[in-house]
Amino acid sequence: MLTNIILTVAVLVMALCLVIRKIRKRQTEKPDEVLEVDDKTYTLEKMTAFVKRRLDEITKINLYDIGLSEEELKRRKKKKYELKKALKGCTYGDVNDKKYVKELIFDILSKEYGVDETNISKAIPFDVPSLLTDQDKFDILLYAYKKEFGYEALTQIIKKYNLANLKYISGETKPCYVITGEEISDIYEKEQLTLDFSDKLNVVVQRIYQHYKGYSSIDEVRDMNIDGVSGGVSGLPESFLSQVAQTDGDYLDQVLENKVPRACDSIWIFFQGKSIRLAFLSFGTESELKRVCQNIYKYNNPGQLSDTNGYKINEMKDGSRVVVVRPSFSETWAFFVRKFDVKRATLEQLILFPGKEDTIELLKYLVKGARIIALTGEQGCGKTTMLMGMIENIYETMNIRVQETAFELHLRKIYPTRNILTFRETDTISGQEGLDVQKKTDGSVNIIGEVATDPVASWMIQAAQVASKFTLFTHHAKTFPNLVTALRNSMLRTGVFKDEKTAEEQVVQVLNFDIHLVKDFRGRRYIERITECIPIENKNEYTFEHRNEKTIEGKFDKFFDNATRYFSKVTDKQMYDYVNILEYIDGEYVITNKISDENIRGMRNNMDETDIEAFDKFIERKWGIRVVSDNGRIEKIGEPSQEGVAAKRGRKPKLTK
Repeated sequence: MLTNIILTVAVLVMALCLVIRKIRKRQTEKPDEVLEVDDKTYTLEKMTAFVKRRLDEITKINLYDIGLSEEELKRRKKKKYELKKALKGCTYGDVNDKKYVKELIFDILSKEYGVDETNISKAIPFDVPSLLTDQDKFDILLYAYKKEFGYEALTQIIKKYNLANLKYISGETKPCYVITGEEISDIYEKEQLTLDFSDKLNVVVQRIYQHYKGYSSIDEVRDMNIDGVSGGVSGLPESFLSQVAQTDGDYLDQVLENKVPRACDSIWIFFQGKSIRLAFLSFGTESELKRVCQNIYKYNNPGQLSDTNGYKINEMKDGSRVVVVRPSFSETWAFFVRKFDVKRATLEQLILFPGKEDTIELLKYLVKGARIIALTGEQGCGKTTMLMGMIENIYETMNIRVQETAFELHLRKIYPTRNILTFRETDTISGQEGLDVQKKTDGSVNIIGEVATDPVASWMIQAAQVASKFTLFTHHAKTFPNLVTALRNSMLRTGVFKDEKTAEEQVVQVLNFDIHLVKDFRGRRYIERITECIPIENKNEYTFEHRNEKTIEGKFDKFFDNATRYFSKVTDKQMYDYVNILEYIDGEYVITNKISDENIRGMRNNMDETDIEAFDKFIERKWGIRVVSDNGRIEKIGEPSQEGVAAKRGRKPKLTK
């Protein structure tokens, strides 16, 4: 009995010793690692490796082996879960998760790794400006401005120092939009920034974070309130370098000396309608550009980017649209992030040139009048943003249904109390199927983010005829005839119609107005014209004058007159006419031709009493038209008065006192 007790005690003592030894070993492991200090200990590479290893330990540690109390166990489990969630969320563009991870890295470096005022300059030489790289200076500038201006920091820097102007750079014969390293160095020197230890460590933390979980050199730039950012869209691809090595050794030397930019040196921003190259930033290596491309589109698991599926279109957690391409579909890895600032998507903020008051008023009446409107223009001219601004004027009693390729409008963020539902295409559900579903969701207004395929264009025309009260959509047509032709051809290709004239007739009967937007070479975005489509009614112009003729020759002459009219209609049948209601002339918006009587009637029928009264005053002021109605029925539309006569096309109206 005594022997058993002694053996039991001995076993317990041995077990206790082993546990104590294990705990002490764990406690001494981390200090030993930090104490081995050499000249490279505080470089960015060493600190990045330590942070990766430390966060990996925190997320993978088995909390049940440590012997924690129940309360401490719950606290540690919650912290571990939050970290795992943040590490995953920050790669999707979630700024809150990014902030959480950066704060943890800050604590690890300052409390565990021993970073202080004296050794932090080994990572980035803050105290010796001549040793700072262009990227170092830019990171410091952006951090300093971000403390004051938040996500408007980059905009403030660009505007303050006029960085978005056309300029000539060495080796280029034509002006371009570019921000150079020399400009960044000059700005850094002018600013004379003073950083305390916390500021310096925050800059270092950001540099570590962007190469660990962020998007490399564009990480902070992507978060700014700009129109977009892209990478891999200029410079020499890696595949091209091997060809150059075999043919031109001198050219290869220039590439290796960074005199000729590579694809991984390509970083562009889209700022207020201008594509600006950031010549001072680089991903450094092709593998880093590839890493960013492989991570930036992953939100909501859109599928794998592979050689057989060489592109992905998705959105990020903050609502940005992202498109990623890879070889062999494209010549190099590349990505395009497009941002839409929902807070600024109002007509008052988008329409800025003289004559804007009348333009805004006209657009509001077109929407309230339930007109079918196309917004056309090239890529980046502001079609989607203008569409967001116009939707504000749709009556709240109308249910809105949206079809998009990728979620861009985010209307429910702007109007959370309205009846709005958005659909998008997926790998298994086409745009045509999505539009078919919309018919069964009690929608009053159909909004199509982009009519880009024949089935969607065809269904849009059909839906505009019967499925909804009215439709808004965007298209890339350059002129109004091009828009009609493109929609007509889509109807033909999908087999809805076999005859060109019949298909075109259906298009022009549906389409009411085209708002065409332009982005000029200076980056200015404006409405070039608002065009009304006027279908031409086919009148019976045949005569029976042959009956009055007494001679056979006379009867033949009258018959051939009718035959000529018939063949001219069949061979050269004009289905529509179009006039510009508003034009951008010499830097200002000018109201030109009046809206047709038929559209005025239709618009008034869809407005409430208050808007009808305001609209009547508008058309009387602009075109001298007086609408007389009785019990809501229009009896008469008068002719334009002299004061309201529209300007001739291409010329400003004469002002009368």
